[in-house]
Formats: sequence, C-alpha cells, structure tokens
Amino acid sequence: EEVVNALNEPTIFNSWVKYPSNFQELRLVREEKFNFPGIVGIIDCTHIAIFPPPTHDAIHPEYIYVNRKNYHSINVQLVCDSKMKILNICSLFPGSVNDAYIWNNCQLEPTLRRIFNHEPGFYLLGDSGYPLRAWLMTPLNHYEPNTAEARYNHRFKHVRCLIERCDGLLKMRFRCLLKHRVLHYSPLKASKIVNACAVLHNMCVEIMRCCKENIAL
Repeated sequence: EEVVNALNEPTIFNSWVKYPSNFQELRLVREEKFNFPGIVGIIDCTHIAIFPPPTHDAIHPEYIYVNRKNYHSINVQLVCDSKMKILNICSLFPGSVNDAYIWNNCQLEPTLRRIFNHEPGFYLLGDSGYPLRAWLMTPLNHYEPNTAEARYNHRFKHVRCLIERCDGLLKMRFRCLLKHRVLHYSPLKASKIVNACAVLHNMCVEIMRCCKENIAL
C-alpha cells in the first residue's frame, strides 16, 4: 500500500506518466516512427476487473461497475507513444461507462483542443468508439477498395495495434490487472494500483531504451 501511494504522489506520477507539455516536446513525439503523419499518440480503453463494491455504497454503487460483458470493472483510458510508453492514463471511471464518455470528461480532451487551436497538426489516433475531431482521428466506416481512404484505413489498423500491444504488455508485466485475477479492492484503490502499474511500466520502457542505446554504443 505504501508503494502504491508513493507512486501516485503527483511529484512521482507526473514525472513518469506525462503527455507532452509544450510544442517542442510534441514535435519530438510527432517525429517518432508511427508511419502516420501528425500522430503524437494512440488512445484506447481497457477494462480492469475489480471485486464488486458493496451494494450499499452510495458513492460507488455496485451496479455502475458492471460492464457490457457482465463483470465488474473500471474502464481505463490509455494513451501510448510509438515505444509503448504510457503518455496519459485515466482510471477513475466505472465499467459501465463507454470510451467516448471517458474521453469527453477527461482532462486530456481540453488539452488537445487547446493545442490544436494554437498549432494544428498534432493528432491522437483512436478507434471507432471515439468521436471524430480535428485533433482525434478515427477509422472510416465506408470506403472503396484501392482508394486513398482504403490506404488510410489499412495504415490506421497497422498503427493502432500499438496501443493493444501496450495494453497487453502492461497486463503481462503486472498480472494483477488480468481479467481472471480481479483486484479485490475498492474502486479508488484499484485505480491507484493501475496508476502505479503504469508508472512502473514506463520505468521498464525507459530502462529498456537506455539498455538498447548503450548496446548500440
């Protein structure tokens, strides 16, 4: 518990899980090997199974944590870069809430809006569960074969798999996040555990990056 709380301290958490805070950082991320012009991150949600909260809990009523697959969870929004480092995480919403609702009510959405208004050309990439915005690209539902639209969707699917790999890697590193393990804690504590795992995941990504650079030297 002490470790989880320590990793959730803003001074630690915000130094390891951080969306680019200025245009110079955004441009550096945009130049990474996404093979998709303008993309600075990929967004998606993943469900983390939790033990059902007490039915008498007025703040966290049990029923709002039942997701569409009929188990209790928190719906966690992740944004990763091309190296599968987590740039942003929102783990406060119950399993019954859909991805678009989380996006529309998280702190990241107004940040992206503000960035776009100052300097267009930075985009997130999300699946069809997200609304299309000038700063959030989604797949096309209708397109003809062998067209620019078809090529867009093909590249889209290829790039988007990075967030699925990031989610899978996070859960394999920290198996308490796997569906069959179930976090036997309150929703708030489960959220803190997920945040702590995200910090440790990013530490692992950074260590691996440094090791590869040293080997290259």
